[in-house]
Amino acid sequence: MSSQTIDWQVLPFDKLTTVQLYQLLQLRVAVFVVEQTCYYQEIDGKDLAPQTHHVLGYKDDELVAYTRILAPGVSYQEFASIGRVIVDKSCRGTSVGYDLMSRSVELAQSMWPSSAIKISAQEPLEKFYNQFGFEKASAMYLEDDIPHIAMIAPAT
Repeated sequence: MSSQTIDWQVLPFDKLTTVQLYQLLQLRVAVFVVEQTCYYQEIDGKDLAPQTHHVLGYKDDELVAYTRILAPGVSYQEFASIGRVIVDKSCRGTSVGYDLMSRSVELAQSMWPSSAIKISAQEPLEKFYNQFGFEKASAMYLEDDIPHIAMIAPAT
């Protein structure tokens, strides 16, 4: 599958339709809470932060890819952030994840060019995130009982 089959949209919270909000919350809960059996407060208030943007990827009107882009000071005081990185099971192993992260990094860099980007990455995905300029910045830690590492991509 190539990115031509995905309809990409980037929207701040107040421009999301109720259907889009429902879809993104449904996908986030399906993957992070149910699939990964992580019981945590998924709706954390960061979606409402003034400069938060949501990257949505649709295939045939179904949300199959998603990230949340956060301004410096929302998750990390000195860093912009990309989080809630999701590719639906139906699109894993294709170029959709690569396209999603490429778009997300470009967006964060264009919005905050003087800010490095920090992510909390699942440890087995370190090499995937290396492709986008992220380097390991911490020892492994458990987040919701899943091994994670902090990773940082420098400012542009």
